Amino acid sequence: MPIHPTAIVEDGARLGAGVDVGPFCFVGKSVALGDGVRLISHISVQGVTDVGARTVIHPGAMLGGEAQIRGDDAQGARLTIGQDCVIREHVTMSLGSARGGGVTSVGARGYFMGYSHIGHDCHVGDGATFANGAQLGGHVELGEGVIMGGLSAVQQFGRVGRGAMIGGITGVNTDVIPFGIAAGDHAELGGLNLVGLKRRGLPRESINAMRAAYRFIFLGESGSLADRARRARERWSEIGEVLEIADFILAPAKRPICLARRRPDAHENA
Repeated sequence: MPIHPTAIVEDGARLGAGVDVGPFCFVGKSVALGDGVRLISHISVQGVTDVGARTVIHPGAMLGGEAQIRGDDAQGARLTIGQDCVIREHVTMSLGSARGGGVTSVGARGYFMGYSHIGHDCHVGDGATFANGAQLGGHVELGEGVIMGGLSAVQQFGRVGRGAMIGGITGVNTDVIPFGIAAGDHAELGGLNLVGLKRRGLPRESINAMRAAYRFIFLGESGSLADRARRARERWSEIGEVLEIADFILAPAKRPICLARRRPDAHENA
């Protein structure tokens, strides 16, 4: 395996077949790099960090740094990164913390553009896309296929459901439903990610049912949001995606649900 003479790979590091460690990289003693991982140059991988096979990491990235939290000893903390990710310039991903369960996990096939950040104890699903400068505070949960716009940020303990899209320069301090689009200085729900739903191959009947359920839940006049979510669950019980949205709303959480603008289709990605 090619290891550049200027790179430092500490004793104890585990490198799979075909790993390429470029100039001025540092690989710590508790790091595991899967088969075919490529570290281009000037990269630091520290802590108890596992990087999945064929992941490519670009210059300036810092993976497995201690949790950015006051007073945490980080004993036994971990970072796991899935297969086939692309981690671009100056991306940072922190270890978990003793307070938050000890593990930060990033799924497979993610694409993380320059200067994006994943904080301690976050759990990011497969296929995530982070545009430049997208940020996650600690303890954030992102579902599969979430798209984070440039310079967007999710506050600590936030949730973003699978297939959702966060607009650029958006501050997210509430939970964004699966398949939703959220945008704004302080995020507001602007509709459903219709392009994403079509790309997933959902039939038109299911998408139409989801749009009707969205209007019923978020723009209805009677009962609380939770009441409308329960009623939507009964009314569209045969549509799995509606059940997923309703269950997301009804699940225990530390942050409120991101609410909709009063113009239901103002930002729907038609």
